Amino acid sequence: MDIKHVLSCNPLFPPYVADKEATATSAGADAPPTARARPTVGAPQWLSHDGGLVEIGHEGSGFAFDNESPRHAVYLEPFALCATPVTAGQWLEFVEDGGYTRPDLWLSDGWAAVGAEGWEAPLYWRRTTEGWRVFTLTGEREIDPDEPVVHVSYYEADAYARWVGGRLPTEAEWEALAAAEPGCPGAGFLGSWALHPRPLRSTTPSLYGEVWQWTSSAYSPYPGFHPAAGAVGEYNGKFMVGQYVLRGGCAVTPEDHVRATYRNFFPPAARWAFGGLRVAMDG
Repeated sequence: MDIKHVLSCNPLFPPYVADKEATATSAGADAPPTARARPTVGAPQWLSHDGGLVEIGHEGSGFAFDNESPRHAVYLEPFALCATPVTAGQWLEFVEDGGYTRPDLWLSDGWAAVGAEGWEAPLYWRRTTEGWRVFTLTGEREIDPDEPVVHVSYYEADAYARWVGGRLPTEAEWEALAAAEPGCPGAGFLGSWALHPRPLRSTTPSLYGEVWQWTSSAYSPYPGFHPAAGAVGEYNGKFMVGQYVLRGGCAVTPEDHVRATYRNFFPPAARWAFGGLRVAMDG
């Protein structure tokens, strides 16, 4: 994330690594298994939850950060979460509908950020005479409408969810659904070396990978939380103010770093992280 931001400030937009798919195509070879596959994206699917009392938080002997504990009970109302993250094509519709010029869609602080920072699209998007382009770790290219949108802030994610008549999920809602998955699949993480969210596939989607997903949950301690002893205790507890939780991992996250209970966190205006979103609905 750091080197991508540094490279994006160079007017030549240099790549961090070569695009595997482009290299394979130019050489007349088949694209490698990790290259982006053309998807067949149908109507959005929804993952429903009946609500009720659920438990969230880490348990067991495996590694976890202190902010993932203690495990505790949370009551949920019935809800549904979109099975796929919001795509760049869907976000472009938001842009073209004046999403960045309508104060009614934005939280007050978010609207102030739009004005102060001059936001008109996600970070690393650039409008050209030929259309929108996006800078990636493999260089600048045209936006693929089927890939998950990335590098949006909490404010932008919240505004988009409001625009479509939905909301962002809470972290407890996300975890209640993600915990039912058999494990994090290998796709969508750093091991694929795509270094950018890949277009959605026609196969059953996962809640993990491609983009970190903003939730509406403030980054705060779980009931009974105590910082871990030693240096690791400096990492999480001291940041539990003015930030929001993201879940799920992204295209530059090592696969073994992600689990259903993992709590990432950033300030609401942060855009350099690989943050995207899924829309939730009540009932």
